[in-house]
Amino acid sequence: MTKEFVSICEVGPRDGLQIAKTRMTTDDKVTWIKSLAAAGIPEIEVGSFVPRRVIPQLSDTPEIVARVLAEIPGLTVQALAPNLRGAQNAFNAGAHKIAMPISVSAGHSKANLNRPPEASIEMMREVMAWMKAQDRHVPVIVGASTAFGCSIDGVVTTAQTVAMCKGLVNAGVEHIMLADTVGYAHPAQIKEVVRAVREEIGPAVYGLHLHDTCGLGIANALAGLEEGIRAFDSCLAGLGGCPYAPGASGNVVTEDLVFMLESMGFSTGISIEKLLESRAILHAGLPAEPLNGQISKSGLPPTFRRAA
Repeated sequence: MTKEFVSICEVGPRDGLQIAKTRMTTDDKVTWIKSLAAAGIPEIEVGSFVPRRVIPQLSDTPEIVARVLAEIPGLTVQALAPNLRGAQNAFNAGAHKIAMPISVSAGHSKANLNRPPEASIEMMREVMAWMKAQDRHVPVIVGASTAFGCSIDGVVTTAQTVAMCKGLVNAGVEHIMLADTVGYAHPAQIKEVVRAVREEIGPAVYGLHLHDTCGLGIANALAGLEEGIRAFDSCLAGLGGCPYAPGASGNVVTEDLVFMLESMGFSTGISIEKLLESRAILHAGLPAEPLNGQISKSGLPPTFRRAA
């Protein structure tokens, strides 16, 4: 019997590296991305088209995209862009998908994007109009950042998140990833926000981008799963965090998320054993960075049965 599929996008090469204290070489990044693809991860966010001075760790993104497209056939290559110019650069580089962060909270929007949330909605209107005029369809996945709370502004209400998502859809956005950028959410809140946003914009709710600041990343993924979410961002070894969100820590751990999903009977197409091998490649390329995760410590239990 075929099990229900859950899609995982590995964001380690972007979100996982953007606040790393040391820089991973381009060759090491490509080797790492190849190992992630070999583990069965279908989509990988390989970098970010931002000015080199802003996030120097990701300044080699154009080369990474070119090499990955040439060397890993079949992989869905996603890249992040903060504005229209970045989206155009990602499109012209050949990215299959473009992720664009739009902050719900005013404080994070100012710190991360240097504009108020209202201006971001208008910017997305321009982006979507430009994308629709091109001769190649490239999905734009908007990450509604700080959708569950903000380390600058504090509480972000469900009504704020719903209003932002409604504004984005009215601007032409078709896919919205609800992002717990600072990792403050809890399972009941995940359920409440997902329900409220879906009630307003329906299938435009694309998935969840979760962080593990308070140790609830996996619990929040389960809450999203129970609400029908079938697409998640995650990061090998739980690296990452937004450089403009004080106190934010790493993403939900890919290998732990895959373990939970497969144990529950959901199919991901991903090998946990090969993910653990990929951790070794990550560590070799970034030896000073601490790696997180539980399955890497415990190993797969003898009771584990992967989904068909």
